[in-house]
Amino acid sequence: MVTTKGRYALGMLLQLAQQPADRFVSLKTIAERQQVSMKYLEMIVALLNKGGLVESTRGKDGGYRLARKAEEITVAQVLRVTEGSMAPVSCISCGESSCEHADTCLTLPMWQRLDQLTDQYLSGVTLADLLQGKVDGSISY
Repeated sequence: MVTTKGRYALGMLLQLAQQPADRFVSLKTIAERQQVSMKYLEMIVALLNKGGLVESTRGKDGGYRLARKAEEITVAQVLRVTEGSMAPVSCISCGESSCEHADTCLTLPMWQRLDQLTDQYLSGVTLADLLQGKVDGSISY
């Protein structure tokens, strides 16, 4: 399940993507537009900064902007940075099964495939796609 952290991170990045590439936006402005507390956004923006998705500057015109073009940032990248694993079950959250019953688990292949499909889909959706409404839901196999 995607938490508010992931949803607010996407919202923040979409706001930044709508600005000119050289413009920094203050966290206060973002918080007001999203109606989210500054404290919560500070935590989120720290993750995004560490993950290389935003860059910041201090001063009068300081704030945040995208570190790369909107076409180069996928939803999967954002959610990995903010949420960690997107695995549907905890036993595969590290990419491989960490369960002691993995050898005999009849549902493990299904969960692994669901994880692959989710990652494949989210890796194919960029911030630019979201801004342009280009989210068709189809997945190529």
